[in-house]
Formats: sequence, C-alpha cells, structure tokens
Amino acid sequence: MTASDSPFQHSCPSCGGSSLRNFYQVGQVPVHSVLLMPSRDKATSYTRGDIELAFCDDCGFIFNRRFDASLHEYSQEYEETQGFSGTFNKFHRRLATDLINRYDLRNKEIVEIGCGKGEFLTLLCEIGENRGTGFDPAFISERLVPPAKGEVNFVKDFYSEKYSHYKADFFCCKMTLEHIPDTADFIRTVRAAVGDDPDNIVFFQVPNTAYILKDLAFWDVYYEHCSYFSTGSLARLFRNCGFDVLDLGLDYDDQYLMVEARPGDGQGTPPHPLENDMADLRSGLSNFIENAPISIAGWRKRLNTWRAEGKRVAIWGSGSKGVSFLTTLKVSDEIAFGVDINPNKHGTFLAGSGHEIVGPEHLKSFPPDVVIVMNPIYCEEIGRDLAAMGLNPEMVAV
Repeated sequence: MTASDSPFQHSCPSCGGSSLRNFYQVGQVPVHSVLLMPSRDKATSYTRGDIELAFCDDCGFIFNRRFDASLHEYSQEYEETQGFSGTFNKFHRRLATDLINRYDLRNKEIVEIGCGKGEFLTLLCEIGENRGTGFDPAFISERLVPPAKGEVNFVKDFYSEKYSHYKADFFCCKMTLEHIPDTADFIRTVRAAVGDDPDNIVFFQVPNTAYILKDLAFWDVYYEHCSYFSTGSLARLFRNCGFDVLDLGLDYDDQYLMVEARPGDGQGTPPHPLENDMADLRSGLSNFIENAPISIAGWRKRLNTWRAEGKRVAIWGSGSKGVSFLTTLKVSDEIAFGVDINPNKHGTFLAGSGHEIVGPEHLKSFPPDVVIVMNPIYCEEIGRDLAAMGLNPEMVAV
C-alpha cells in the first residue's frame, strides 16, 4: 500500500513564514518505523509516504511539507522504548535527578506529554516522591514497574486541549514534539494549560537537527519525524507562543536538545547564547545539500563491496535509524538481519525492507563479519556484548 495525493505545506508551521527552501527528498518510505511488524509481508507492504524537507529562512525550522498525519497509527504495537540499554538508562536517571534538583521537584504534580512506556515519568515520581500523569496512546500498563515512592497514572491518548484541566508544577515532553506537524498550535495548547504562574516549568527534549546536518545523518530523517529543530528554532517557537526561555542545552553526544521555559510573554529572559544560530544553520544546510548524496553513495558502495566479498553484515539498532538507513539506501540482501536488545522486537521485521529483527544471542549461531552500529553512543555497550559472546566482528558506526 502506498500513500497518494500527499498534502503540501505552504508556510512554516512554527512561525508562519513563507521563505521556504526545499533541500532533501526521499520518496515512498514507511510511515512508521517502530511499529511491530509480525511478518515480512506486512513489513514490506506497509503504508508509505514521501519526505520533502523544507528549511524556513525566517526561523530556522525544518519540516516535511509532504507529511500526512492521517497515515499514522500510534497504538500499543508502537515499540519506541530505549529502556533496555544501560547507556540510555544512565542518561535518563541523570537527567531526571538534575531536573528534580534544579527545580525542587519534590512532592509536586507532574504531567508528561508523550510518555511512551512511562519510564521517565516513573523516575521523576520515584526519585522526587512526586505525583505524575502521563499521556500516550502507546502506553502499556502491563509493562510498567510501579515506583517505590510517589504516584503515577496514565491516560492512553494523545495530549490535547481537552486535558488542559490536568494542572501541574512541571510539564515534561520528551522526544514527542518532532512527531507533531502543527508545532505552534501545539505549544500554544501547552501554554494555555500551564497557566500564568511563573513557578510552573516546562521541559521539552527533541532531536538536534544541527547534529543531523553536520554529521550528514540521513538515517535520522524519517516519516514519523515531521518537525526538526535547532536550539534557536526551538527557543524562537517557545518565545513566540508565550514562554520565557530559561535554558537551552545539548546532551547525549549532542544528539538531543532541550529547552526549559516558564510562562511569560517571550521577552522576560534575555536571549540564550545558543539561540543565535541562523548562520550556523544555513552553513549546515549547505553542507548537507552538498555532501549527503556523497555519503549515501558511499554507503551503497560499501554495502555492495561487503556483499561481493561474501561477508555477513548486520545492523545493530532496529529502530527508526535502522529503518531509515535501509530504506534510504534501498537495501535488500546486502544486510542479513537487524539486531536489537529489546526482546519485544525479536521475531518481528523492519518496516519497509522486511529484514528480521533478532536478539544478540542469535549472533552466536550466525556470527556476522560486520556490525553496523546505528548510534555511535552505543558502541562501547555493543562491543562488550559481542565480546561476552566471544565475537569480534568489524564494528562500523554510522
């Protein structure tokens, strides 16, 4: 099944500007990357859509102007968690502890928008003995480990203005805004719910577009992510929607960017040094336009060489990066399978390409010659897992 008659966005969803520049296109990619696909046939025939990224020269926001939200199906089959990685869990706990300490989140009310399987909200409530409510249609109650302290509740739905009566001292939204096409409308909805108390804090985390442009990370562009932010474009969005920006920062090897804000008029705090990024963004855009096609061609050549040499190649990391990598490169038998430490994915198949997802133990019986690591931050963790199984393949990080 394919998508037809794709919609076309004529103005910037963040600032309303019309100075838009198309710069990257990928046709007919899976509209979901981490839905569990129970069969190869379903994976290869899954609904597809088009990506046409546009850069707003007024605010620096990047978005897929061909995005069609009606093609999406967020449900309990949506398997987005990174909570099986020790590396990620250390980051999560450090982030939760830092926010609790800096904003005195103890015995407070917390709302998390797009809470996934509830791991981060549970950390905030357990460490700070807080009371939290999470919103996510993909939440699975059976997977939750209740906090030893504090209290958590969940609503299996998208957050919207119909839930604005849920009041909180701290509003949190991690790795969700990039899935929302009408960014300004959504942030205004959050602003209305937060109210005017300057002690109420909002925290958002999204992927860092500057990292994608600089590192030519074409595998970080996929259909589910319709909205792409830099530190500056994120701060400008929040200021324009009635928030005062308290802090901007990067984390997780600069892959994530974060904004902390409070209700105001957008002018109550001075510009953060990271807000002035338009020149860097334009430079990064030029770099991506010029060199991403070269990187894509280089990866195709490398995969073809390994196949000609008879090498068994696997990708490690069967989430969105893996799906985008394989579909952008139009990979088939160059890759043997995808590896993932999340047991809920084992025996399912990657959307688009149809490669089977296996657990690390599978490699004992089918040892790879090459392992492509889909996120460099996990190289050390993956290297330890391979060594523990007595395996020493060539590891290549994207």
